[in-house]
Amino acid sequence: MIHIYLACLFTFSNAAFANHIGTPIKTNERPIIGVLAQEVYDPPPHRNSYIAASYVKFLESAGARVVPLMINKSDDEYRKLFKSINGVLFPGGGVSLESSGYSKAAGIFYRLALEANSNGDYFPVWGTCLGFELLTLLTSGKLLLSHTNTSGIALPLNFTDDVRDSRLFKDFPEDLMKSLETEPLTENSHQWSLTTENFTKSETLKKFYRVLSTNTDGQNEFVSTMEAYDFPIYATQWHPEKNAFEWTRPYIPHTPSAIKTTFYMAYFFVNEARKSFHSFPSTEEEEKALIYNYKPEYTGPQSAFEQIYFFH
Repeated sequence: MIHIYLACLFTFSNAAFANHIGTPIKTNERPIIGVLAQEVYDPPPHRNSYIAASYVKFLESAGARVVPLMINKSDDEYRKLFKSINGVLFPGGGVSLESSGYSKAAGIFYRLALEANSNGDYFPVWGTCLGFELLTLLTSGKLLLSHTNTSGIALPLNFTDDVRDSRLFKDFPEDLMKSLETEPLTENSHQWSLTTENFTKSETLKKFYRVLSTNTDGQNEFVSTMEAYDFPIYATQWHPEKNAFEWTRPYIPHTPSAIKTTFYMAYFFVNEARKSFHSFPSTEEEEKALIYNYKPEYTGPQSAFEQIYFFH
């Protein structure tokens, strides 16, 4: 069981966290996590951006509520939202890492998160697939990705020696860690990856991120899971949300261990969000912002996603 205790002391620049390991800390029992929308490719009328519903279900399954973060809003609007939510998830997708509304908004939230955490204001960030790739760019300032043959395959994880000291995996059950290491439980849907060679060449990335797992497409070894050393920032090149909530592709694993993987990942990140005490200025503003105000559409027959939230 994952206890709500301070698992490690982040060494932020302002030495913000002085709690002792094992000391119970106050937690937010009503966490709200922002999920970033992205552009629709060749959008029909009134469908300019979207969020796959599986990311929403992923977070809700572990006890969080979700606010959609719309693209192409002002910096002030993003700052106000940042002060209202308890974490942010950058989902997978297919938009530009450099010129999209998704990447611009993610950059703003990333910088706000670094600033807040450095000043003792806990705020976790999660990147999945495209979100993972974007975090490597935001941290290093460079596009360091290489093409890999990893579009539509489930893989076991090759854990590094650092995994046992990690925050992300340290409370996973032993049997699940063994399954993750030996069974194809992590679904990959990406054509670009951060090779371990490019990671090692980047002093900025090496100092910022701890590599927890790698994978290979048979020719190139790439980073598949990582967490920041000194900030609550986490990233998977694979899709933990798909195992439990997406059924459109035959290579998505649905074994009991695959489902446990989805929920342990979600449980970890939502518990990170419980350490944030941002809140909306009023109940009315909170209710207006929640994704409950939108209805997902069933898109399974013509999409990789069973359900999608579309936004104007």
